[in-house]
Amino acid sequence: MTTRPGRTPWVPIVLDVAAKAGLIVLLIVATVYPDVGGVRGKGMGVRAVAYPIGAFIVPIVWWLWLRRRRTAYPWWGDVLITLPWFTDTLGNRLNLFDTLVSFDDWMHYVNWIFLTAGALVLTTSTAAWWPLLERALAFGVTAALGWELGEYVAFIRFSPELVTAYTDTLGDMALGTLGSVTAAVALWLLRRRAEPSPHR
Repeated sequence: MTTRPGRTPWVPIVLDVAAKAGLIVLLIVATVYPDVGGVRGKGMGVRAVAYPIGAFIVPIVWWLWLRRRRTAYPWWGDVLITLPWFTDTLGNRLNLFDTLVSFDDWMHYVNWIFLTAGALVLTTSTAAWWPLLERALAFGVTAALGWELGEYVAFIRFSPELVTAYTDTLGDMALGTLGSVTAAVALWLLRRRAEPSPHR
């Protein structure tokens, strides 16, 4: 989903710029002062590289391949893809993952809503429920698996969390899948509402 040329939506622009700027600031602070907050032992070295790539993948792809086609910039898709990287970093910085019960569970659910919704907005235009659900599950489950593998390589295998990693991984993947389904349903409802009524 892209915005028509000449119409610049200010809400996603503000959110997108704020989330990207906030992410960079948080990563710099976490790298320089790892003992402040809950980032020690959380693989911040890997996150400092991977998170900006994830947050800036949409503008990179647009600039390299889509800009010359005069394709309008997909602000909503970009901000939805960016938010999970920012919220995860902020949650770690505030030590919420270790101090609030079920915060990690909520983050997996909500962030997969954002991430999958962003992927659907960027790659689909259909208002039919089945293609949206199919794409959401294909992307969401794969992304959840990739996330869990990344966490294991980055810090879980060296962490006391390894004892409960199996149960935690299954729960995280289930919540990520549920978040992806939620994103598909939400986008389906929004697009159905936006369709012109045949009786008008």
